Amino acid sequence: MSVNLATMLKEGTKKSHSMAENMGFIKCFLKGVVEKNSYRKLAANLYFVYGAMEEEMEGLKDHPLVSKIYFPELNRQPSLAKDLQFFYGANWRNEIEITPNGQAYVDRIHDIAKNNPELLAAHSYTRYLGDLSGGQILKNIAQKAMNLDGEGTAFYEFETISDEKAFKTMYRQALNDLPVNQETADKIVQEANDAFGMNMKMFQELEGNLIMAIGKMLFNTLTSRRRRSSTTHDNGTELATAE
Repeated sequence: MSVNLATMLKEGTKKSHSMAENMGFIKCFLKGVVEKNSYRKLAANLYFVYGAMEEEMEGLKDHPLVSKIYFPELNRQPSLAKDLQFFYGANWRNEIEITPNGQAYVDRIHDIAKNNPELLAAHSYTRYLGDLSGGQILKNIAQKAMNLDGEGTAFYEFETISDEKAFKTMYRQALNDLPVNQETADKIVQEANDAFGMNMKMFQELEGNLIMAIGKMLFNTLTSRRRRSSTTHDNGTELATAE
């Protein structure tokens, strides 16, 4: 029995997606308030998260399910390495550190890769499809907010994917072609919601840095009203996703 996993993921994560977009850190970002220290800490966390995911997917590239959604052209860790060198300098590898919630995210990825590899589909979907969907919008916001001149935003650039819309269509079809039953599909959707939760906890860790930089009053003003989704992404924490 085939399941429409792409639609299940889109519909089944709508609430989580909305909650992620209403995080204070994300609201500020989408309104053009991006504090460089908070941003580079997020990039460092994502470097470790993507590193874990890409290492495990590479190791499982012959797995009957993971192999069908393994696209090395999506890999983000090399791009994040470029950004971190820009933000931290040549010694960036010794400067960066992962936050507790970032580590919990990494640990989860390694755990499911070992015990339930099919659930990697949820993490791949949540991160990569979000990156493809909102990348250019977020890149432009980051460049303007931090006065960047062509550096520091490699994360949002997919140099080997010429047609991102076509790639997303192909990716969704690959999800629908996965050899999963309804029970497994339901578990993948639940894992995707959990992935949103892990991303939100990372964003929450960074809000303290942002508040210190811009002030409590401005932060409260920027985040006081719930905003309707202003992005067209059909899943992810695109900020970084940086959602």
